[in-house]
This record gives sequence, structure tokens and C-alpha cells, in this order.
Amino acid sequence: MKYNPNVHDCAAAPIAEAWSWVEDGNSPDLIDMCQAVPAYLPPQPLLDHLAEAIRNGEGATYTDICGIEPLREALAENIRGRYQGDCQADDIIITAGCNQAFCSVIDTLCQKGDEVILPLPCYFNHQMWLSARGINTQYLSFNPDTAQPSVEEARTLISDRSRAIVLVTPNNPTGATYSPDCIEAFYQLAKEHGIALIVDETYRDFIDYVIPPHALFEHNDWRDTFVHLYSFSKVFSLTGHRTGAVAAGPGLIEQMQKVQDCTAISAPHAGQLAALYGLQHLHDWKLKKSAELQQRAALIKQAFSHAELKYRLICAGAYFAYVEHPFDSKSREVVKALIKNFDLVSLPGSYFGQNQDKFIRLAFANVHEKHFDEVINRLLQSQSTLEL
Repeated sequence: MKYNPNVHDCAAAPIAEAWSWVEDGNSPDLIDMCQAVPAYLPPQPLLDHLAEAIRNGEGATYTDICGIEPLREALAENIRGRYQGDCQADDIIITAGCNQAFCSVIDTLCQKGDEVILPLPCYFNHQMWLSARGINTQYLSFNPDTAQPSVEEARTLISDRSRAIVLVTPNNPTGATYSPDCIEAFYQLAKEHGIALIVDETYRDFIDYVIPPHALFEHNDWRDTFVHLYSFSKVFSLTGHRTGAVAAGPGLIEQMQKVQDCTAISAPHAGQLAALYGLQHLHDWKLKKSAELQQRAALIKQAFSHAELKYRLICAGAYFAYVEHPFDSKSREVVKALIKNFDLVSLPGSYFGQNQDKFIRLAFANVHEKHFDEVINRLLQSQSTLEL
């Protein structure tokens, strides 16, 4: 068989490749900081509710392409409260996870040869999808001192083939939260040039819940420019149920339904029921888990302040810590050596775009803070024992 060269030349799935370097995944000494997964199951009331719904035959059928109406209404209400702006159920389409949300939006906006602007480091699945679709990626350089993308640099990259700017905040892989002013500046730039600003806010529930992450939903004409991506996977521990969402203007929602119908038809019904229950009943539980993750981010920052540690913490937040390693070797070799010699699993920076070989990503959400001192101890040992 002959393969699509864009897919053939695309990088391998990073999580699977990194785990292929682990010889014994059941080792009691293994510290897994590889994949961004919650360390806890959904709360029992959600599990009981979903089990009863499935026993009663709910969740076994297709839904409307855009998703079940109560979930879209509940998410729109949640957005209005979180962002102090306007969003209605008709602005929302429910997807099979936030990855499908991104892929479907890109397929709706772009054709082969078009351009999308991504800040470095970038979420690897975004990069992979653009590559597989033959869409050219224009990268914004990474500033390790601020971990914030430059709108001035983005302005120089816009061409007549530009279709979108993509921001992920809180960021994967750095954990950085982009300031409201930064996001607003990118919105104004996208609006000026008639392109989309796609903001992936999968991790928005793990930052301060009082302050709105940005003011984009307050603009009367936000639907002309802004595309909001969201996921229920992390906030309600529903990763396997594959439930995400897009909030956008009517034109994009109308066209995106064609893509949705050809790929997922509709998001998994059971996952939509679980997400609806979460929005309606789990606000306090969500805030508790958010506080725990914020505390964990603070503790990993504290752990990295060790005076003898040569690994430099660039940023930490939400689920992630982005770290500059002290070796001259490529990040893949560093990660392999940490796995082989110290049972510490992370991801190489090279998975997150060009010029990232000096960094590794640690996903700390599924590692209890009681293990952070041991993580630092293993990194300290690696400084003097690894021959790279």
C-alpha cells in the first residue's frame, strides 16, 4: 500500500513512544510524569448517576450532531459565569474530546498549504494534525524568561495564507497561564487580519476561579474571531469518555457540523451525560481538586529551588512543569537515560516543536507531592552519574 506522505512523515505518537522506552511499567520504583492524566477517579455520585443512566438505556444512541441540548445550555451558562461574558447554547458544539475539537476546527478553517501560527513549545497533537493535513506551521519563538508568546512577532508571520493563531492556556507543555492582556492582544491582531484566534483552555479549571482568564467573551463581536476549545476530561476525570467542546460563531458551527458528521457523527452520548452531571452537581468538588493542583504546582516550584539542582524550572502550573536540563545531549537521550537509570518517566522537549532540545516536560498531576523530594533526588543523582 501507498501511504499519505503527510501522515507517513508525521512524528510518532509521543506518549506511546516514550513508554516504549520503559522496560518495566509495573516497577514499584517507577515515577510516571509522562502523560497528563488525573490521579483520581470521578466522584462516586457521578459514577452512580452514569451507571443508573446506562442501565436505563440512556447513552446508547446517537445525539444531535452538536450534542445534547442540556449539556450545551449548561456549558454556555458555565462560560457566562466563568468569563462574565456572553455565550449561548447555539454557540456550542460538543466533540469527542478537545483533540477532536481542534482537528475539526482546523479542517473547517484550513486547506492544504494554508498557515497556522503556533507558539513554541506547542502541544504535540496540534503540531501532528497540522502536519498530517499538509498545513504549514509558523512558529512563535519561546522566551524562557516569560513563557509568554509575542504578539509583535506573530504580526510579522501573518500572510495571505494565514488562517488561525492557536494559543493553549494554561499551556501544555509549560504550565504557563497567559495573561488577559496577552490574550486580548492576540485577539485584536487576529481580528485585524480576519483570521481565527483558537484558544485551547483544557486546563482553565486548575487556575484561580475568581478572576476570568480573559475578556474575549465580553466582546459583542467575539463570534467573528474567537474560537474557544474546552475539555471535560481533566476537570471531571473523564479522559476515557472523550468529551470536549467548541464555542464559536454560527458560521463556523454550521460548517463544522459537516466535519463532525463525517468523523464522530456525535460525541459519545454517555460522556455527554457524565459531563452534564459534572456541570450541574460537582462545582464544589471541582474547586477542591483545583485547589489541590494549585498547591501541587506551588510545591513543585519549591522542590526545584534546591540549591544544588542544575535542572532549571522554567514554569509550572495546571498539570505541567517545563524544565531545562543541564546536559549537552538532545532531550530524547536525557529522557531515555532518566528512565533507564532512575525510573523517572518524562517527555523530551523535542516533542513540543523546534529548538526545544534543552527541555523536558514533567506532568505532575498524577504524582502525589510526597514524591517530589524523590524526583529531585533522582535528578540530583543524574547530574553526577549520567554520561551523556
